[in-house]
Amino acid sequence: MQPDGLWSIGELAERAGVTVKTVRYYSDRGLLPEAGRSGGGHRRYGPGALDRIRVIRSLRALDLAVPEVERVLDQDEALEEVLAGRLRKVEGELAALRWREASLRLLAESAAEERAERLRLLGAVALPPDTGAVVRFWRRVLPVRLPAGLASRVLDAVVPPLPPDPAPEQVLAFARLHALVSDPQLDRVPGLRPGPPLAGESYRPAVLYEGLEETYGLAGAEARGGRPPEGGGALDCFVAAYAAALGAGDGPAFRRRLVELLARDDGFVMGRYWKLAAPLLPADEPALGLLHYRLVLALRADSAPTA
Repeated sequence: MQPDGLWSIGELAERAGVTVKTVRYYSDRGLLPEAGRSGGGHRRYGPGALDRIRVIRSLRALDLAVPEVERVLDQDEALEEVLAGRLRKVEGELAALRWREASLRLLAESAAEERAERLRLLGAVALPPDTGAVVRFWRRVLPVRLPAGLASRVLDAVVPPLPPDPAPEQVLAFARLHALVSDPQLDRVPGLRPGPPLAGESYRPAVLYEGLEETYGLAGAEARGGRPPEGGGALDCFVAAYAAALGAGDGPAFRRRLVELLARDDGFVMGRYWKLAAPLLPADEPALGLLHYRLVLALRADSAPTA
C-alpha cells in the first residue's frame, strides 16, 4: 500500500488475483470507482475496491453480463430481479439438457431401422420443448365461444404437462404427439370440432363443458376406486350435461339419440391423441380421454335394447 493508504492498479490487481487489464476495464466502465490519482496521474484505489472486484467477479461467474452487473451495482433492488431472470434462464438450459440427454438415449437404444423416423420426429421439436402446438390444436377443436376462464380450465385438463426430467419413451411420445397435432391435414377431418348436433337445434357449448368438468371429476373418482360408471354417478352427470346443452330432458329416447351423436365424433384422432399423451400424464390420474371413453361405453350398455 502506498504512503497515502491507497493501492496502485498493479497492487490491486495482484491482491484481487486478476490482470491489470481487467481492473482497468472495470474502472473504464465505471464499475470500480477510483479513490484518487497519483502525482503522475496514475489511478489509486482504496481497500474497498478489493471487495468491489470480488462482488463483480461473483456476479460475472454467475454469467451476468456486464450491463447487468452495472445495473445491480447501481441499484440494490435490481439484484433480486436480475437473479430471478438468470435462474429462469438456467432452469431452461437444464431442461433442454435433460431432454437432449433423453433424446440421445432414445436414439442410442433404438433399432437401426427406427432411427431415421425418430430423427425426423425429434427434429420438429424445440429444446426444451413447449406445448404451444398442443394448445393450438385444442383451440381448433374446442367450440369457438367458450368463456375464457372455462377454456383455460379445459386446456389445463387436456394438455399434458412436460416432465422436467423425461425418460426416452416420454420424449418419443411427445414427439409423436407434436407431429399429430401439427398435421395440416387435421382441418379436413370431419367431426373433429363438435358443432350443433343437428341443423337448427340449440346447442350451448359452455353449458356442456361446465357439466363435463363435474362429470370427469366424478368419473375420475369412480375409476380410482375401481368402480365402473353407473347410474346415479358420473354416467347420469354425463347425460345431464349433454341434455342441458341441447335443451332436452334425460330419458331412454334421449340416451339412444346421444349414443348416435357421440358416434359421429372423430374417434381416431382423439384416440391417438390420448394414447400418445398417456406416458406424459401422472400415473395415478386417469386421462380425460379414457374417462370419456368409459362413459361412452357405459352409455351404450345402458341404452342397449334388453332381450
